[in-house]
Amino acid sequence: MRDVVILGSTGSIGRQAVEVVRANPGLFRVVGLAAGGSRLAELAEQARALRPGIVAVSDEQGAERLRGELPGVAVWGGPDAASRLAGVESDVVLNGITGAVGLLPTLAALAAGTTLALANKESLVIGGALVTSAAAPGQLVPVDSEHSAFAQALRAGRASEVRRLILTASGGPFRGRSAEQLKDVTVAQALAHPTWDMGRVVTINSATLVNKGLELIEAGLLFGVGLDNIQVVVHPQSVVHSMVEFHDGSTIAQCSPPSMMLPIALGLGWPDRVADAARPCDWSRAASWTFEPLDSQTFPAVELARKVGKLGGGFPAVYNAANEVAVDAFCAGGLGFAQIVSTLAGTVDAYASWSSSQPGVGAANPRTADDVLAADAWARRAARELIADRS
Repeated sequence: MRDVVILGSTGSIGRQAVEVVRANPGLFRVVGLAAGGSRLAELAEQARALRPGIVAVSDEQGAERLRGELPGVAVWGGPDAASRLAGVESDVVLNGITGAVGLLPTLAALAAGTTLALANKESLVIGGALVTSAAAPGQLVPVDSEHSAFAQALRAGRASEVRRLILTASGGPFRGRSAEQLKDVTVAQALAHPTWDMGRVVTINSATLVNKGLELIEAGLLFGVGLDNIQVVVHPQSVVHSMVEFHDGSTIAQCSPPSMMLPIALGLGWPDRVADAARPCDWSRAASWTFEPLDSQTFPAVELARKVGKLGGGFPAVYNAANEVAVDAFCAGGLGFAQIVSTLAGTVDAYASWSSSQPGVGAANPRTADDVLAADAWARRAARELIADRS
């Protein structure tokens, strides 16, 4: 029996993690739940069903309300509630929080020595070496379907035998369109992903391919592979979740119908598999899987991510923060779809100019979590200014 903490329990990943736990009561027991507070009724329902000892809510008013609804449960409130919960005694912490706000909970779980099932890619991307150096060997387990696929395929050979990683992308809802055709994309169209059911930010990121850019950086950090040795390939069916090519010419792929249940279950049970976590491929029916090169001219977010990943320092934090601001502006009607990535590029360029003149400032050369968050804050201000100028 593994004691599990679920951070972001009312989000897309968190909800599915709850399903995995409820389907396997003999394997997992939830000892803590954390959420932002926008879905308090759902969080209360989860708590009544799973009976954790602790529920954490970033909104203090929401926490006060839950204290009245969940007698016998310790309800923690405030912006540090999730980080406090991540540090409690447990076997596995699943970080399913979205965005840079997941950094401090990630570091708290690693500091506690707990296995971290990481779905919050942003915390690894922006934290970089700060996160990887805090993790003991085997402590950091990827939950993204692509990185879970890499982890599984890498079991087929030694690290010294790996030639490259092949990161698959669905291509999103606008695969095959030209840059000109993206100018009038609506929020509803960008949220209509053809394969995956995800939260708002991740879905928009998948439409711009910013999500694939973040995953590119994440893969390099997780597996110690140079970013030039990671290739992005478009695979619309989303059945091959990623591949590893070895130096003898062999390529090992992890395949399953598109579902996050399998990588979530594997993240909670790693290195053991959870029986019947998801349905397998149906080999009795004809099927075709296709692969095609990424159109980097129309979707420049991946190559921009490769650039900032190589630069390191605060650049990945700037890339992520500017994107979060741009996505919010797009969803609010204040920015065009095609301007999301150009806002990222403009913010990265502005940071390069600013940081070169500020070598002694933590935000320009981050070494601590506070420095990373300062770079994040700088980028948010710069991105908002760029968006305001364009308006």
